[in-house]
Amino acid sequence: MEKLLFGPAGVPLSAKGTSTTAGIERVAELGLGCMELEFVQGVKMSEASALLVGKLAKEKGIILSAHAPYFINLNAKEPEKIIASQQRILQTARIAHLCLAKSVIFHTAFYLGDPPDVVYSRVKKCLQEVVSELRAENNYVWIRPEITGKSSQFGTLKEIIDLSAEIAGVAPCLDFAHWYARTGRYNSYREFIAILQQVRKELGRLTMDNMHIHVSGIAYGKQGESKHLNLKESDFNYVDLIKALRDYQVKGLVIAESPNLEEDALLLQETYNSLLL
Repeated sequence: MEKLLFGPAGVPLSAKGTSTTAGIERVAELGLGCMELEFVQGVKMSEASALLVGKLAKEKGIILSAHAPYFINLNAKEPEKIIASQQRILQTARIAHLCLAKSVIFHTAFYLGDPPDVVYSRVKKCLQEVVSELRAENNYVWIRPEITGKSSQFGTLKEIIDLSAEIAGVAPCLDFAHWYARTGRYNSYREFIAILQQVRKELGRLTMDNMHIHVSGIAYGKQGESKHLNLKESDFNYVDLIKALRDYQVKGLVIAESPNLEEDALLLQETYNSLLL
């Protein structure tokens, strides 16, 4: 990707309707560059609708990604739940492909008291199977496990980087607000740079040119994330994050997950553009 694009997680609140196409129209009107399709409660878009979404996004120059359902746990105790979780990722990827979306983002698993290395092995095997099935269908959408915001969830920075290094077709979704909520750290320019350096060292410059990033304000407690906040109502240091992304010449998508959606997407874009002057 040639530059860093900004957009909302879902249909903008100011769109003239709640449909995906209305969302793409509004994102384009606002001068934003991307939008994440939110299939978090299930993939309820038909193949015919997906083709129309892809056509409109291409016409408007809006890059799409897709967030898979929340009901995914690749470390479930019941084998049928693991299979259902894999199917939800596959279903999202198939519709995303028709929408011309480039990436599928998801929360991978819960530890459920199991050792992290055991969970990692199970998740890795599941994702290898998912990618293999998609490639057999000539579907080359990126599969992006997300850094998670709670200590009970699989998805540390290292776990996500390691999966991306070990499985072709898997790349990270860096959620900086989640990592801050989870660790109580990583909320300064120096710390943001340290994350980017780690990603580049382990995954290479090509990954830095094709990033998918989530940003929001965050409320947190002892267990990590409790809810998302608007950036200006939180203590998340988004200005230093944008400086770090600029200085490290990161390219790809930055998705605002704040409750006000397009307002914070515009705030992030304006902050980035002001730093380029």
